[in-house]
This record gives sequence, structure tokens and C-alpha cells, in this order.
Amino acid sequence: MSTGKTDVDGGRRSEGLGVGGTVPPQFLYRASSPAHVKVKESPLSSDAIFRQSHAGLFNLCIVVLIAVNGRLIIENLMKYGLLIRAGFWFSSKSLRDWPLLMCCLTLPLFSLGAFLIEKLAWHKFITEPLAISLHVMCTTTAISYPVYVILRCDSAVLSGFTLMFFACIVWLKLVSFAHTNYDMRTIVKSSDKEDASFNFSGHDFEKGVSFKQLVDFMVAPTLCYQQNYPRTMCIRKGWVIRQLVKLVICTGLMGFIIEQYINPIVKNSEHPLKGNLLSAIERVLKLSVPTLYVWLCMFYCFFHLWLNILAELLCFGDREFYKDWWNAKTVEEYWRMWNMPVHKWMIRHIYLPCVRNGLPKGVAVFISFFVSAVFHELCGSVPCHIFKFWAFIGIMFQIPLVILTNYLQNKFKSTMVGNMIFWFFFCILGQPMCVLLYYHDVMNRKVNT
Repeated sequence: MSTGKTDVDGGRRSEGLGVGGTVPPQFLYRASSPAHVKVKESPLSSDAIFRQSHAGLFNLCIVVLIAVNGRLIIENLMKYGLLIRAGFWFSSKSLRDWPLLMCCLTLPLFSLGAFLIEKLAWHKFITEPLAISLHVMCTTTAISYPVYVILRCDSAVLSGFTLMFFACIVWLKLVSFAHTNYDMRTIVKSSDKEDASFNFSGHDFEKGVSFKQLVDFMVAPTLCYQQNYPRTMCIRKGWVIRQLVKLVICTGLMGFIIEQYINPIVKNSEHPLKGNLLSAIERVLKLSVPTLYVWLCMFYCFFHLWLNILAELLCFGDREFYKDWWNAKTVEEYWRMWNMPVHKWMIRHIYLPCVRNGLPKGVAVFISFFVSAVFHELCGSVPCHIFKFWAFIGIMFQIPLVILTNYLQNKFKSTMVGNMIFWFFFCILGQPMCVLLYYHDVMNRKVNT
């Protein structure tokens, strides 16, 4: 029986009995057989914790979370009753939003205009500068037309946000469509080949553009245009039905949290920048939990359920709509991982063109955040009919947060520090503050008008 080995620092690293550290067969399952054979770490020790599966503890957290929140929901219902107002979501006043609906239905006409411009450009009926000018006019009108309609109509905030969100998607797609085709024509002109197809970065593309490609791109769950996408073989109908059921349940849960918790909290609050400081901090902390739940449900509904449903129905193969942003160690990592369609669009059509034209990387990052801030402001301020630039400031404030979290990550070399700072600034402080600011500004506007 061997007594084990001792490493260079005198510590006992491995203990073994018998050949190769195993118990001889004649000693197995006997009272005299050794119970302790090897040096082992406890599963929750710092050296072994990341090598263990914690699925059971995760399930326990879910059960405890359901139990605790279930008790709070029952307590809230017993104390205040059911506060959901059906008229807030569906009422006869919603008929006044029909101009927004008509505007939403006409937005695809701008994609048809972009298609005609590209057809003329590919067949050399118009020059490249003229094609660029026409695309600028088309995309500018596609985003300014919905803004004009929303500001002219006394519409509900939810209706205005839906139209503005759809208009921003159309704008991003049209820019990608025009930019990509311009780049392909540039490659074709610079090539000495006379073949009908060319190779660019390992991907084949053909001269010209077809209407089928445009329609496929406009309905696909992506913002980056290309002539062909990876495809799946079939549509899983049962899977789609299950995801639709989950989508309905999660959407209803969001509405319940907003009506039962968020609305009463914000109604009983003061303006966070004008009232008492301690009262504002108390309201922000009280609002942080329900807004976090709503934001997580929104992420799950849109990025996981809806985009995957759309991809399944269209047999769209690339379904990396997000990465593990919840493990982000810095704010920069979060913005690279949580919204992959927008991130890929920013890299492809903003960041890399800026770098290729000689701009420093820091300036390219600033321009990317600036474009993102403008569109966040449009989606927040236009439906609310106010322009206080809270969303714009919030997005631009991410730049110093990126610098701060990168510095702390490099200094402490700890994933936990950066991750906790990200959660605090983004979810515990940022979102509740944004909700309070917009709510009180909207209410003040209604009182003044």
C-alpha cells in the first residue's frame, strides 16, 4: 500500500492506496476498506466551484423566487385589489391612432423605392452620386414621416412607440441595403473578371438585386443585408406553437407587473431631480425590482421568443440574436452581446467604415454610440411628445461607464466586480430613473396642455 506523494512545497497533493491509487479488490466493501483515498476539494470551495454543475441550486433559486414573489403578489392583491385597467390598453380612444396605423402600413413603400433606385444603379441608368442622393432622401423620409405623424396626432404612447420602433427598423434595413449594394458594385467595377459572379470575403454574390431578395431581407430577423442567408431544412410547427404560448404568457406578465406595481409607484412619486433626495432614492430602489422584471421579460419575449419564431417560420438559420450578456464584466461587453442584430449593423455600417476611412477607434466608438443615442431618443421622446434628451444622455453616459468598468476590470482582475457594477448602473439605477423622468415629464406636459 503506497502512502502517496509529496510535492515541492511539502503539501500532500495526492494520496493513493494500492496500484495506481486504487483499492485492491479483496478490500472492497469491507469494514477494513479505506473510506478516504484521494485528496479532494469541497464542491463549493473557491478552487472547485467553477468546475461543478449548479443546476440544482439554480432550480432552488427559481422555486424560492416563485414562492417569494407569489406571496408578494397575493399580499398586493389583498391590499390594493386588481389594479389592471383594460381601458389603458384597449379602448374606443384607440381609434384615434388610425393615422399611425396607416403610416405603419405605408412604410414598406420606402423599401420599394430603395429597390427601384438599386435597379437603376445596377443597370447604370443613374450615376453613383445620384443613387446615393436618392437613398439619402428615401431613408430620411422613412424616419421623418413617422415622426411627423406621431407629433401631429394625439396618440397613445404605446402606439407611438410601436410605430417609431418599426420605422427605426425599416431605416436600419434600408441603410444596410443601400450600403451593401454600393459596396458590391464597387467590387464589381474594380474586378478584372467578366464572370457573372465574384467572391468577396469567401461569400459569392451575383450582380444586381432581385425583388425576392429584398422581400426576404425586409421580413428576416436581421438588419444586415446579404443576398443569401443560411437556412434550416424545415419548420417545426409544434415548437412554434409552444413558443407562441410562452410569448402570450410573458406579454401578459409584463402588462400585469406594469399595471399592478410600476404605475402605482410612479404615480406616488415626485420628480427625481426636483423633489427630496431621500424620497427619490427610495422610489428608485422600490421601482428597480419591477422594472428589472419587465425588462427581462421584454428581452425574453422579443430576442428569444419572437425573433426565434420569425426565424423558424422563415427557415432563417443564423439565430444568434444575443450572447451571454448576463455574464458581462464591463459595459462594453454588454453592448457587444445583448443585441446582436444591432451590434452587427453598427460594426458593419458605422464602426468599420469609420476605421477604414482613417478615424481613430475611439472616435468610431463615439460615433456608434451617438447614432444609437439618437435612435433611442427618437423611440423615447417622439411617442411621449417631449424632448428632454433623457434617453440620449443615458446612452452617451455609457461611454464613461465603458472607460470606468474597463479600468476596474483591469485593476481588480475579477469578473465579479465588473459584473456587479454593470448590474447596478444599468438595472438598479438607470432604468428606474429613466421611467420616473419620462413619466413626470409626460404628466407635466398633459397638465400644461
